[in-house]
Amino acid sequence: MAVRSPQTSAEWSAYYQLRYEVLRQPWQQPVGSERVPEDEDPATVHALCLMPTDAVAGVGMLQSAGQGRGQIRFMAVAPAWQGHGIGRELLGYLEEVATQLGYAEIVLHARQAAVPFYVRLGYAIVAPSHTLFGSIPHFLMSKELAQ
Repeated sequence: MAVRSPQTSAEWSAYYQLRYEVLRQPWQQPVGSERVPEDEDPATVHALCLMPTDAVAGVGMLQSAGQGRGQIRFMAVAPAWQGHGIGRELLGYLEEVATQLGYAEIVLHARQAAVPFYVRLGYAIVAPSHTLFGSIPHFLMSKELAQ
């Protein structure tokens, strides 16, 4: 498996398709809702996990949250690859990039079901956050990065 930024138009298409299929489609959200203006920011880092077969196993994104802080968003693992360490690989890649960019802290808004995953990887709950689509509670979480 390889984690890197999408390179080709086919990879970018697959990247956004997985974001949509995992994070938007199950809640009947429209195509296009998986995209945000921050996607186009040159400082945003996109992570794509490709398997040797070129199957897209997972995606994630890191953006600046100001003052030495990065924010991870749109973490998604294809259902067929969940439970195989893909999320851990994506998070490790994004944390490494964040450290290289000089971020001292990472924040994220985790869906309630994903909170145990992030806790195992060193994140702490800061506070309850928003409820997405009226039914998915989120929690603000953070992790200090080693400098």
